[in-house]
Amino acid sequence: MPPGAKVPQAEIYKTSNLQGAVPTNSWESSILWNQYSLPIYAHPLTFKFKAEGIEVGKPALGGSGIAYFGAHKNDFTVGHSSVYTFPDARADKISDFAVDAVMASGSGSIKATLMKGSPYAYFVFTGGNPRIDFSGTPTVFYGDSGSQCLGVTINGVNYGLFAPSGSKWQGIGTGTITCILPAGKNYFSIAVLPDNTVSTLTYYKDYAYCFVTDTKVEWSYNETESTLTTTFTAEVSVKEGTNKGTILALYPHQWRNNPHILPLPYTYSTLRGIMKTIQGTSFKTVYRYHGILPNLPDKGTYDREALNRYINELALQADAPVAVDTYWFGKHLGKLSCALPIAEQLGNISAKDRFISFMKSSLEDWFTAKEGETAKLFYYDSNWGTLIGYPSSYGSDEELNDHHFHYGYFLHAAAQIALRDPQWASRDNWGAMVELLIKDIANWDRNDTRFPFLRNFDPYEGHSWASGHAGFADGNNQESSSEAINAWQAIILWGEATGNKTIRDLGIYLYTTEVEAVCNYWFDLYKDIFSPSYGHNYASMVWGGKYCHEIWWNGTNSEKHGINFLPITAASLYLGKDPNYIKQNYEEMLRECGTSQPPNWKDIQYMYYALYDPAAAKNMWNESIVPEDGESKAHTYHWICNLDSLGLPDFSVTADTPLYSVFNKNNIRTYVVYNASSSAKKVTFSDGKVMTVGPHSMAVSTGSESEVLAGDLNGDGKINSTDISLMKRYLLKQIVDLPVEDDIKAADINKDGKVNSTDMSILKRVILRNYPL
Repeated sequence: MPPGAKVPQAEIYKTSNLQGAVPTNSWESSILWNQYSLPIYAHPLTFKFKAEGIEVGKPALGGSGIAYFGAHKNDFTVGHSSVYTFPDARADKISDFAVDAVMASGSGSIKATLMKGSPYAYFVFTGGNPRIDFSGTPTVFYGDSGSQCLGVTINGVNYGLFAPSGSKWQGIGTGTITCILPAGKNYFSIAVLPDNTVSTLTYYKDYAYCFVTDTKVEWSYNETESTLTTTFTAEVSVKEGTNKGTILALYPHQWRNNPHILPLPYTYSTLRGIMKTIQGTSFKTVYRYHGILPNLPDKGTYDREALNRYINELALQADAPVAVDTYWFGKHLGKLSCALPIAEQLGNISAKDRFISFMKSSLEDWFTAKEGETAKLFYYDSNWGTLIGYPSSYGSDEELNDHHFHYGYFLHAAAQIALRDPQWASRDNWGAMVELLIKDIANWDRNDTRFPFLRNFDPYEGHSWASGHAGFADGNNQESSSEAINAWQAIILWGEATGNKTIRDLGIYLYTTEVEAVCNYWFDLYKDIFSPSYGHNYASMVWGGKYCHEIWWNGTNSEKHGINFLPITAASLYLGKDPNYIKQNYEEMLRECGTSQPPNWKDIQYMYYALYDPAAAKNMWNESIVPEDGESKAHTYHWICNLDSLGLPDFSVTADTPLYSVFNKNNIRTYVVYNASSSAKKVTFSDGKVMTVGPHSMAVSTGSESEVLAGDLNGDGKINSTDISLMKRYLLKQIVDLPVEDDIKAADINKDGKVNSTDMSILKRVILRNYPL
């Protein structure tokens, strides 16, 4: 560790039962960092640990202008009849979407189990009984001192209090109700109810004694169908009764267009919109994966001389990052990662070599810690189980903030190198270090206890969290959803480039799921999340207890919008899911700025607008515009001009390969595929289009015409010595036709309209893998 470097606090509020790296950057993380927690947003319920016990609440919704709130409020506190103040609260177990926390003093204790998406909270007591201290005197709409359960209303919210059979209640009619537990039964649960009818209370009572003991999320990518299936499971222990299930409340991104669930008639209004309930212990979601690309193709109607000039200008600045901390150095790597393919398309070997040389040497420097080194290194903190890069920034060291934002840029650069140099990316060289970065932000291996499972990603809420400690009254937060998605697309590229399907599928799970969540909770594309009183069509930050139109710095409204667009890469096409929304978002930004053009970040805004009207965006952009620090003139110009030629993303068509995109202009589709493997690949699209793509290459096809694989002269989908032999015989005029159907197109490898010795030379180099088709 560098001298003077900062690390997280030494104290972790956990019990000895919680072994291995602890999850940070989550909805419940404030338990780990504090003597008592800050508000915990489990939705539909909220909680807060304090000396007297556990506050329970169902937020009231309201707000306008800058923010709309669903802040925690204390409807009642679950306390202990024999312990009036506890010294602290400690995490005892954390599963994929639930947490157990213990408050203990002497022989008295409360263990609380809180689960994301559960209307229930479960408690186990030792040395005393549950004491419920209400924020006022509740109305009891069901039950008396001898009932097994009570139905109460407080602050307009209805709850069920569920005790073991044989329990007694004291204090009914006052602000404090105590449950006297029978001998041998130390459990107690509560549920927030959708209404105050006895039938609803009875239904919830049937599952109130099925205590959740574990939660798990699993995912599966079907490459043939281009679908992602995610399964959520809660394990339960039945305390009494015959039911073995529970009630689960699903977020809109989970229930929307989901034919695999049977919703109950019970719903909850929350900050995330309506949560619908189901009965059972498991459910699944199935999303379409719409593919990503490592870069856009060379199809833009641009001035190639100007584009080449922009590339040369950037090449001169390749070794001059804005700063050397993990975020700003990472953004510089991201800038070069997007420029590298453009230099290759232009045949600018000097710039290409300069970009890739700096990217390699920089990553190797960061990945190597030498004695006495003080900067550009990573340090593993075994106390918290995390990899910290130094120099750090924005609390990435002491608070473990933003690791997925920072490291995503490093991963993107590593993936771009891996696509070109598999040997560099091997685990014996630099690949193992890249995998450590992936594991820090999204550890997929439950057996690797050096890092927590999916640190930054919330499997149930479907998106990432940025704060390591979640130490805010509004819970955890995430501002730049697009930088999170940048990390996930980099993981896809890395996995595909290295042939590691486990890592690739991890990236597809994270990317696809977060895109769904962003479309719901940041962009409100379906118009059922944001309250009309909020007054905006976009949230720049999403918190556990609010969504808002503000950012972490004193920025312009262009920045408030653009922070959820950048970095724009060939994996950012998801932003174009609803072109009309892009127009609305852009126009709202201009109204807020009070200008006819964005005051700054013009390149980001125009690249975004190009997903609505690329021709207009092309007219808006000019080379005098100062690029955002993570962008370049070359990439902006290339992006806008390609969309102008290709058209907008077409999400109605999928493919049986992970690296693809489909575009549509004037009802004519263009299909783009990148094949990262070492052999030719046949790709079938859901509309019947078929393409054959050479190894380590990109193919583009427009319309329904079948794509011919250049160099495949016998039509077997491969490029090998047989094709060399056929080319030789063809050039010597020993044969006049080649076996492949479109022989001239297959043999004219450099596409100059001729078949000659140049094509033979290229074909030999392709087979030797030193020439990308």
